[in-house]
Amino acid sequence: MIVLPVQRLGCQSCGRVRQVRIAFADTAKSYTRSFERYAAALCRKMTIGDVANHLQVGWDMIKDIHKRYLQHRFRNPKLHKLKRIAIDEISIGKGQRYLTVVLDLQSGAVVFVGQGKGADALNPFFSRLKRTKGGVNRIEAVATDMSPAYTLAVARHLPRAIHVFDRFHVVKLYNEKLSDLRRDIHRSVETIEEKQLLKGTRWLLLKNPQNLDPDRNEQQRLDDALRINQPLATAYYMKEDLRCFWDQSDKNAAEQFIDDWIGRAQASGIAMLKTFAKTLMLHRRGLLGWYDAPISTGPLEGTNNKIKTLQRQAYGFRDQEYFTWRIYGLHEAKYALTG
Repeated sequence: MIVLPVQRLGCQSCGRVRQVRIAFADTAKSYTRSFERYAAALCRKMTIGDVANHLQVGWDMIKDIHKRYLQHRFRNPKLHKLKRIAIDEISIGKGQRYLTVVLDLQSGAVVFVGQGKGADALNPFFSRLKRTKGGVNRIEAVATDMSPAYTLAVARHLPRAIHVFDRFHVVKLYNEKLSDLRRDIHRSVETIEEKQLLKGTRWLLLKNPQNLDPDRNEQQRLDDALRINQPLATAYYMKEDLRCFWDQSDKNAAEQFIDDWIGRAQASGIAMLKTFAKTLMLHRRGLLGWYDAPISTGPLEGTNNKIKTLQRQAYGFRDQEYFTWRIYGLHEAKYALTG
């Protein structure tokens, strides 16, 4: 503890009184700059509550110190080194509240957090990117889902970049269609035996074959469900075949593979497969882009999980600005000294 009487000086000309500036502390602060630096460094390894308890000060003081540190550290993220990025949105609470996050795939750092979702949320990012050295021409590749908003935004602002549609979102979309098909088939079958065989098979259809649990007889249950319904079996095996698209030897082989898959889906006579084949045809270029730049939104999905964990551990954030700054600093936070 430091107890220091601070002198005040009065100006005889104007009559104003000013406090003498102290070299080791900021005005109107009850702590020194060294204390502030120490507390900010601890916040990278400990929670705010742990830092406050360790330093025997109030929680609000540590939160304000951490917020100022994050503002100073991440107010102007460096964009001139960006080459490969991933873009995705994340839901942050009730009422359809979203954030759009841009991740540097090389460093793992969040370089932009936009309010809302869609192309409009990315406009501030693209505006700032155009003002940096090298501008938009420096971006080599972008990974997103197959959202039309992202497709148009990348085509407009990053025309030279390779746009890669993430494999996770492609398979996820197919799994959603496959679940809908199983539900429709379950409603349409007439016999009780068929309904019993199809009941509870949703997750079996979505699981990778190597992950089926032999102790629970999951492989046999799946085989029985596929045996009684040919459209469901066709859709399931087409799903497993589609996963091989990302394992081809080169881009030419991948082109032949995706064209063959689309042809078989259109000839199957199954409405769900024909609809999904049209989707792949519209996004064919972005799917093949993976062989020019093998990137995905996987690292960003991991960051989104960290954001959700951060929000859950804090039981929500009343200060949304502080929450945004915390997202920028996620790649630096390693809570190794908590408790």
